[in-house]
Amino acid sequence: MLTKYRVAAAGGALAVALALLPGATAQAADEPDAGKAPPQVELVLDVSGSMRAKDIDGASRMSAAKQSFNEVLDAVPEDVELGIRTLGADYPGEDRETGCKDTRQLYPVGHPDRTEAKAAVATLSPTGWTPIGPALLGAADDLRGGEASKRIVLITDGEDTCHRDPCEVAREIAAKGVHLVVDTLGLVPDAKTRDQLSCIAEATGGTYTTVRHTKDLSGRVKQLVHRAADPVVTPSAVSGAAECAKAPELRTGLYSDRARIGEHRWYRVELPPGKELRAAVTVAADRAVAPDSGVLLRAVTLRGREIVRGEAAGTGRTDALSTGLRYPKPEADDDDGDEPPAETVCLQVAHSFTDQGASTAKAPGLPLELTIDVVGGPSNGSDVASFGLGHGWWLLGLLAVVGLLTGLVWGFVSRWRVTVWRSN
Repeated sequence: MLTKYRVAAAGGALAVALALLPGATAQAADEPDAGKAPPQVELVLDVSGSMRAKDIDGASRMSAAKQSFNEVLDAVPEDVELGIRTLGADYPGEDRETGCKDTRQLYPVGHPDRTEAKAAVATLSPTGWTPIGPALLGAADDLRGGEASKRIVLITDGEDTCHRDPCEVAREIAAKGVHLVVDTLGLVPDAKTRDQLSCIAEATGGTYTTVRHTKDLSGRVKQLVHRAADPVVTPSAVSGAAECAKAPELRTGLYSDRARIGEHRWYRVELPPGKELRAAVTVAADRAVAPDSGVLLRAVTLRGREIVRGEAAGTGRTDALSTGLRYPKPEADDDDGDEPPAETVCLQVAHSFTDQGASTAKAPGLPLELTIDVVGGPSNGSDVASFGLGHGWWLLGLLAVVGLLTGLVWGFVSRWRVTVWRSN
């Protein structure tokens, strides 16, 4: 999912049509969340040897983390399932292969027993390596299954010390389409740690925060846990095709996909007469790319004729680009009484992000979010925007006529005053 922004970036909007079920009972109305899976959060805590450093309010980083966890456990919303995973908590040796496997679930995901969870956290002591990548994969497995919103909150004070880039791991998790967000918090981080944690967050639509005080750590983790209880709309994973004939059919909603550099993705929408298609797409750069970029969204017929397009260009000042389009289909003139067929509209999404050389990852593709909305169309042709003016054409014509008449009257009055002045 895209979000930081990204998720926030640039301008695509979602309008999802909500319908009331005609047979809904009063009891169902009183319990709108009945049967809804509770949101899940797993806190991933770095317990590596560097957490012994005493540079957060005069105490060690580990002490600050424990105090914050206790405060967070006291404030967990009733409808949130919480778990805790550690990294670097058990192996104190020098063997990297063993140290990079040092991650385990300290407390299972569920409605926590605060006393048990606090007791488990109290036993932790700074010990080993910093296997961030393996810990993220383990946390993703802990949250596997179900349609509930899922969030990982990673708290660490340094870079990953293992072989695999955790940013690539985050992209791999995001590419699975499980709508899992990773938020990262860096405890007194250096520049490399900030860059790595920011990359992890951006790859999954999460946020990065630098922390230098205990109260800031407690407040931020509480905020993220509470955010899980009130999630934003979750996109539905979809896989676009290489051509319209094989493209998936989309209905009103929010969708997520990935498009590699140089790849075009196709989707189909059935548009009935008298309706208007509104579509928007956001493509985000979750890795280092060249600054100049663009995104294109085209609506074409099955025969390839372009109907309308939207496009946007960027210069690297933002990490996401958005564009959109509108296509109203007029009512059909059918005197036979038969319902006219819907038109198949093919949507093509393309972007011109380019890599910065061999160091830029080619897979998975860049994340994109596609918004589809089919709404009631304009009542007549004059309602359709023309060159962006719409009804403004009438106002423009009226102003032109009024200006002409005003000029004529003013000219006549001016000539009459000059004539009177000369005759006197």
